Amino acid sequence: MNKYIFGTALMALCLSSCDDFLDVQPEGNTTTTTYFTNDQQSIDAVNGLYERTHIEQMFGRELFWEQGAANDIVWGRTRSYPTLATMKYTGDESPIRDSYSYFYMIMARANYIIKSLLAKNQLTEIETRSLGESYFMRAFSHFWVAHRYGTDKLGVPFVRWEDFAGEYDNSIPPQRETVMENYRLIIEDLDMAMRYLPTFEEYGADDQGRAHQAAALGYKAKTYAYWATWDESKWNDVITCVNSLESEYGRGLADTFDEVFTSDKTKFWNREYLWSIPSDGGTTGGGLELPGVMLENKGWGVYNGWGQIKPSNDIYEEMLKDGEGNDRIVRSMLTYGQKFMFLGSERTFFSASDLDSGFQVYKYHESFGMTDDPIGNGYVNANGNWPTVRINFPLLRMAELILFRAEAYLMQNNGAQAAVDINSIRVRSHLDPIQGAATMADLYHERRCELAFEYSNHLFDLKRWHRSSNSDIKALAAAELNSRPTVRYYVDRNDPASSYTVDYYNDYQDKAPYQDYMMTFPYPSQEVVKSNGQLKQLPEWQ
Repeated sequence: MNKYIFGTALMALCLSSCDDFLDVQPEGNTTTTTYFTNDQQSIDAVNGLYERTHIEQMFGRELFWEQGAANDIVWGRTRSYPTLATMKYTGDESPIRDSYSYFYMIMARANYIIKSLLAKNQLTEIETRSLGESYFMRAFSHFWVAHRYGTDKLGVPFVRWEDFAGEYDNSIPPQRETVMENYRLIIEDLDMAMRYLPTFEEYGADDQGRAHQAAALGYKAKTYAYWATWDESKWNDVITCVNSLESEYGRGLADTFDEVFTSDKTKFWNREYLWSIPSDGGTTGGGLELPGVMLENKGWGVYNGWGQIKPSNDIYEEMLKDGEGNDRIVRSMLTYGQKFMFLGSERTFFSASDLDSGFQVYKYHESFGMTDDPIGNGYVNANGNWPTVRINFPLLRMAELILFRAEAYLMQNNGAQAAVDINSIRVRSHLDPIQGAATMADLYHERRCELAFEYSNHLFDLKRWHRSSNSDIKALAAAELNSRPTVRYYVDRNDPASSYTVDYYNDYQDKAPYQDYMMTFPYPSQEVVKSNGQLKQLPEWQ
């Protein structure tokens, strides 16, 4: 939405008992008889589903730390939970512990809205939309928990309040037998979302950014792709969903790679958009702080960047395979000697603080270079303690789904059709198309480079590929999972030729050899204790 939506005090009051979703002790029933009596109450309730996603404990920063266990980023500043980089997880690292709790909070709120609206005899147009939004957000949150904690041996806790004849009895949600059962329930919710949601084009300007049919279909495709880790027949469903997004919903690639990450609001809702966190800068200060988290610490003395997440030399070398100075690498990351605009002045990139990896994420930087006064003109938040910028930050875009379809074709031994999909993305960025049939190595390269530094979840790609029946992609995943990232140092920052690369040991020196059980995180210990034995860990995490 153009103005970021926040939950109301009423929603916080009604649903505070759901914060600890696995708590053994019943905490009483929510009062529903005096709510959902008009459209505004439905809008306020649904806004409470969205408001948690942008916060620091979620997509604002914390969910990105776990990507340190792959080789595309390094942590610019040492954190207190190196186990997220070494894969010796405890489950109690604050980023994964807190996000786990918040996802269940969103599911509980969605449960409350769904059950309440289904109890009404007749729904208004707004209430119908609200019901669809609630199904979508329940599925979205369930998806993020399921793939990070569930396997073919144990699923994750989930319950639908509408399955209870009376009021929900506050019992502990049952832990599903396998993650495939969770994926089935997620697909069912997304189907229900599509039944009640409008298309994106049916929204007015003030409601752009709310859940819509194409977003639900997009997450169906991604859910099926993850499900295919355990049942390869689901690749057929991936192809069907992506085809439908193109043919029925007019989705495709934006005209340029730049357009996906633009600060121009008139281009926010391009053909590639599926689901995002619309963010603003100085006008409201609302939105996602991640662009500022990735900015040089202290912003060369001009702005309070945080410098916490930086590209590795590994991802630079991978992108460099497409040619030095190619469109995608130039827009994705800053390298020493590269010119860029920053708060009204042209600068030459170098790093002057904390760990110098030799690079900076540039995908989300456009607002910092807009006009002579980006802060005064509303592109950048004046408050460096919440360094948001104007961007329609993508959580799911068509390029990712086109690459999922390419992967599906490869798993069906159709490298020729996979090449068509991969080349559509390469040509968009003026890269040479691959010749002949595509391979899994092509897919690995393209997915890694196109989606770098995004919440497409490169680490989980590696983990699911490690379980693949395709030996080529399995080997590529194993090589990255079992190595440390490298960084580039400069003897003389004014002389790019003085650079050299080294393995990055800080936070990574104790990295464990990868094993398949590391595909998941262990549950936070507080949730296991509160469940009184009903929440089971995988044996390897016990």
